[in-house]
Amino acid sequence: MEPIPVAADPAAYLAADEAIDHQHPLIRETAARLRSAAPEPYDYAKAAYEFVRDTVPHSADAGDPRVTWRASDVLEQRTGICHAKSHALAALLRAGGIPAGLCYQRLTEDDGTQPVLHGLNALLLPGRTRWARIDARGNIPGLVDAAFSLDEERLAWPVRPHLGEAESPLVHAVPAPPLLAALRAAPDRAHLDLPSELPS
Repeated sequence: MEPIPVAADPAAYLAADEAIDHQHPLIRETAARLRSAAPEPYDYAKAAYEFVRDTVPHSADAGDPRVTWRASDVLEQRTGICHAKSHALAALLRAGGIPAGLCYQRLTEDDGTQPVLHGLNALLLPGRTRWARIDARGNIPGLVDAAFSLDEERLAWPVRPHLGEAESPLVHAVPAPPLLAALRAAPDRAHLDLPSELPS
């Protein structure tokens, strides 16, 4: 599946907004620290990916009730669900001058019930013509083994169409409004009511 950018203007994938607030000092400081150890674009993108995947626990895995949605809050509080982590990774990539966007999958339980919307990222490295999807959700031994890979996707969850699961090829420049509204409204994870799919 080839990711398809939604925004006609490539600059949209470098812009800052309320959720992907890459002009925040914490984002800039983190990006600068990663860049000092990994100055080349590929190495920086991989370092940013692994930083978010490995040092920001997925709140469901950690049993953390807090809900974050702004990239700087995700890094400051070191917690977030997949969508929050995708905002943080997009912010770090954009802070490093790498176009990045947001992608979504519709996933279910093993019996096809309880659909959920899963968030991940896509990026476009200099010199490449194709976007690549990456998933910094966070690995779980024996269950999730996502990795930074530009040529062969190594995402957290393979989509199972026979269960009604689906993935959108679209690369969004900003978080989907219904999703962001749900994240912002939730006082904690127990009251988080995420949409199960995006409006067509």
